[in-house]
Amino acid sequence: MTVNDAVATRISKLLQEKDMSQYRLEQESGIQHGSMQCIMNGRNKTVTLSTVMMLARGFNMSLTEFLDDEIFRSEDLEIEQ
Repeated sequence: MTVNDAVATRISKLLQEKDMSQYRLEQESGIQHGSMQCIMNGRNKTVTLSTVMMLARGFNMSLTEFLDDEIFRSEDLEIEQ
């Protein structure tokens, strides 16, 4: 699993937990629809730290809270260089 896949999985999980639509997340985070679609559909190969920070703000949580998930601690997580 790539970092982008992990971020997309985390977004899906939080959208469900918070009963939030992707559209609302886009509005709250300031991330454009096309960019969000690229993340969610795996077309984006790398997600920047600033994008992850925007996502965390969109969910009204800290960056640490967003990243505090087992998916980011997996030994199988592929970190691209």
